[in-house]
Amino acid sequence: MLRLLVFVCCLFSITGTAQQYITGTVTTQKEPLAFAQISINNNPVTLTDINGVFEFTNSTSAKEFTVSYIGFAPKTIKLKDSKFKYSIVLKASQEQLNEVVLTEQNNPANEIIALAIKNKTQNDPDQKLSSYKYTSYNKFIIDNEDFKVDVDSANFEIETLINSSRAYLSEKVSTYEYSKEKGLKETVKGTNTAGFEKPVYELLALQLQSLSWYKEDYTVFETDYASPLSKKPFNNYRYKILDTTTGSRPAYVIYFKPKRQRAVAGLEGVLYLDTESLALQKAIGQLNGVVNIETTQEFSYLNSQDVWFPESSSVTIKPGKGGKSISVFGGNISVGQLQRKNIKKNDTISGIDADKLYLSSTSTVSDVVLNPDLALSRGNYAIEILPEAIDKPESFWETYRSEPFTDRDKATSKRVDSIVKAENIERRIDVIQNFNEGYYPIGFWDVDLRTLVKYNNYEGMRLGTGGITNQKFSKDFRLEGYGVYGFKDHTFKYSFGAGVLLREESSSWFNVNYTSDVAEVGSFVYLTDKLVYSLFEPRLVNIDFYYQHKTWRTSLQHKFTPKLLTETMFRRSHIFQTAGYRFLDDGVLYNDYRITEAVFAVRWSPFSKFLRGPRKTIEFEENFPKFSAQIVQSFDGVLEGDFNYTKIGAKIDYQIKRLNKSHTAILLEGDYSFGNIPLTHLFHAYPNAPTKETVFQRFSVAGRRSFETMYFSEFFSDKLATLQIRHTLRPLNFTTKFQPEVVLISRHAIGDSGNQENHSRPYNTLNHGYNEAGLEINKLFLGFGTSFAYRYGAYHLSDWTDNLSIKFTFYLKL
Repeated sequence: MLRLLVFVCCLFSITGTAQQYITGTVTTQKEPLAFAQISINNNPVTLTDINGVFEFTNSTSAKEFTVSYIGFAPKTIKLKDSKFKYSIVLKASQEQLNEVVLTEQNNPANEIIALAIKNKTQNDPDQKLSSYKYTSYNKFIIDNEDFKVDVDSANFEIETLINSSRAYLSEKVSTYEYSKEKGLKETVKGTNTAGFEKPVYELLALQLQSLSWYKEDYTVFETDYASPLSKKPFNNYRYKILDTTTGSRPAYVIYFKPKRQRAVAGLEGVLYLDTESLALQKAIGQLNGVVNIETTQEFSYLNSQDVWFPESSSVTIKPGKGGKSISVFGGNISVGQLQRKNIKKNDTISGIDADKLYLSSTSTVSDVVLNPDLALSRGNYAIEILPEAIDKPESFWETYRSEPFTDRDKATSKRVDSIVKAENIERRIDVIQNFNEGYYPIGFWDVDLRTLVKYNNYEGMRLGTGGITNQKFSKDFRLEGYGVYGFKDHTFKYSFGAGVLLREESSSWFNVNYTSDVAEVGSFVYLTDKLVYSLFEPRLVNIDFYYQHKTWRTSLQHKFTPKLLTETMFRRSHIFQTAGYRFLDDGVLYNDYRITEAVFAVRWSPFSKFLRGPRKTIEFEENFPKFSAQIVQSFDGVLEGDFNYTKIGAKIDYQIKRLNKSHTAILLEGDYSFGNIPLTHLFHAYPNAPTKETVFQRFSVAGRRSFETMYFSEFFSDKLATLQIRHTLRPLNFTTKFQPEVVLISRHAIGDSGNQENHSRPYNTLNHGYNEAGLEINKLFLGFGTSFAYRYGAYHLSDWTDNLSIKFTFYLKL
């Protein structure tokens, strides 16, 4: 989702009028007091943040305010007309809370938290209620200051500037429906983004803030933090009672602070827990660094079901002064030096700028219905944008706005309209979206970036162009094709085809294509994998064993559900050899041959979440495991087909992401075949070691899923199973710019092959099991790193250097 930050940062804000604030700090004699309470006339007004800083508007013309904190004597401060900033020091006191009578001696807050977690089944609306439904109004803005934002993701760095003269503003009205059996669905009834005729779907799908603090993780701007109400809270947090509130439903005010921030991502904040049920009444979380994050959620008590239900939520990002990076949008945001503009005297108060840049999202809940009868279907779209949502009249917004649409908002909206048109922002977003899918749009034609330039040991430099028509050409019909030339084999390759949309709801396309090209011997490509785009395919550099083919194919692409993608293909290929290979079958020696195949492929992503808008579907939350399967049947005698065989493949892709920023990826694949199969159509384990004499001659680029110490054409199989495990350690935090990643790799393969005497080219089998272990050090410089791998076990070679692979890595992610 990193590209969403690029979308947002293309948009800019206008200056606004200043407000008069009372500001200050609350400290002990040694350190700031986080979440000290500021009250006026015994009514809480605000809390200090984690740096002890507070600010509030004196709207009641009060003459004094009080600062209180458990274990310290409260202090009342007289307000002066000419003073707006106060430095307050509290002194320790021995008084204790009479309301908290608990048996735990060490820390009574821990017992409250433990009981709150034990009672989650009765307090979490998702667990207590069988279903619910409500309407939400969301307002998302970026406003108001010059500063430079550096976005440092896992492998890519983007710089952008947010000006003082521009802003971003969007509104959204949604209906949320939840049932225990079918989960949560959001239906967007109205969406309005200033300057845009059509919505940016990726932004509408962005999870700005979790809907619940009761889950194991709490998400802010696409980044997960350990929840203070997780199953094992005391591993990650320290807790302290700050206060108890008054009223008909008093609450314990519990302060939480991360124990090991460098190891596990955590927030610092306060929980308001109902003294009767220990349900959440309010939660505040903050994180300070080079930018400051604050998230707040409030709950209201619904007596009919005895449950505290979300009422409103907000999250903001502001410039900070800390030295550590904060993970936002799945990457890191770091802020450079603020570029202060010339501010008039009335715009600043005691040296504090009234206008600060901030990114803010606020949501309010209305029309709550508990335990209704809902007609939700399992596996459907998690977010659905109604076709009429993008063209709502002003009367619609006036009905749902929970806060006034101010003159400033109106001015921002008009300003952004002109900016978006003047700077062609929609075109820039279109380019970013298509680039991440492997295309560059030019009018009605999307250029396929994968066809522009490649290199391998057989073709040498491979240059060309290709692409596919987009919706500007037709929404229901498409043309595609490419033409490329290899400068080493001196051969022109090409492809052309067309497709027609049969059914929009299921993305059903019928396609016809003809291709004259080369393919790697032993490769088994899942049809559904072609949707995965990689700008740089490192393993291709080393491949030297290809066959030529001329192939006619027809296919039907169909989605049974958003999570279940299928493709059915019928193809007829004429195969030609490039390396003198011969295949003996039933007494006939084949040099070239014809193969007629039927293919069925399926890809199931049961835990991913999808958004559907008018004529567009996106996977906005990728979750694991994912399952792929494919069956290929070749027919002897059908359209002059020479062989009869069956090939079956299946794989599981599983990833585990942890709050300490480490993650583990596991890929398990099994391939099985029977029948008379030429070498060109057997299986290999994705070898990536060139057949060169020394380890340094074999120095090249490491692949993504390849066996780095396995030589090309060394092994082929008709039965093959592989297991690959990649464990990425927590980044090494040397500096904010230099944070290399260490990856531990373990790869294993086992297989067999019968009738080896029928193939003119000798090869080995994997029936004894192949093993290699590796180490990558990535993100050393501009996406480049290095890798080491070593071959051990049954296929260990006598010269130890022949078992060693040293290569560089390159990861570019947008």
